Amino acid sequence: MRKILPGIIGLALFAMPVSAQTADEIVAKYIKTIGGSEKIEAIKTLRRTGKFTGGGGFEAVVIQENKRPQMARQEFTIQGMTGVNAYDGKTGWKIEPWQGKKDAEPLGEEELKQIQEDADFDGPLVNYKAKGNTVELVGTEPVEGTDAYKLKVTLKGGDVQYFFMDTDYFVPIKVEKTRMIRGAPRESETAIGDYKEVAGVYVPHSYEVGQKGSANRAKLVYDKVEANVTLDDSLFHPPAPTAPPPPGAAK
Repeated sequence: MRKILPGIIGLALFAMPVSAQTADEIVAKYIKTIGGSEKIEAIKTLRRTGKFTGGGGFEAVVIQENKRPQMARQEFTIQGMTGVNAYDGKTGWKIEPWQGKKDAEPLGEEELKQIQEDADFDGPLVNYKAKGNTVELVGTEPVEGTDAYKLKVTLKGGDVQYFFMDTDYFVPIKVEKTRMIRGAPRESETAIGDYKEVAGVYVPHSYEVGQKGSANRAKLVYDKVEANVTLDDSLFHPPAPTAPPPPGAAK
């Protein structure tokens, strides 16, 4: 648990216990801890590169790119094939070469909802009122044996998530979500950690995701996070379909 913020453990300002009594106080301390609003807003793009490890030894190289205000692109490279999920602020699309598909096609409803959440550049807590979200402190709950503040976050569209905030550093260490998968609710939880400084802002580099109550976890670890890299808008727009070969062309 104490590996949450290895880069600022020595800063007494953040290490001292603080009694936060409202959701707004917790959110404000979270923003202050990770760098403050000015530094957060100064980051216009992020590129994260790492490795996804799933069950049965499954591995994929992952590149996640985000651009303000609400663009996201995720690349997954598996056995030399690279798939893409992307969202340009209006349209969500994907390319799945392992399905024998080379052209972009629309994301499914749940896929679209997920990437729209991923496209929220600063997450649902930062400027949450302006985004139409609501945040409520509903108590404390232990996470890995340590109490955490439990925030109920209701997104603008009505979906509810629970953020568990570390009581020393006020950063999220776990998020619980409920999603409808093929018409049935499925609860998931994501453990978040290994916060490191990127362009003056502390960004998590480690995620463990699994079904709530299950010991099975998929891991996503970023070994490189870059801020304010050049990302052309075209990366996020659906590409034009592959032109068919001309008549009589060799196959």
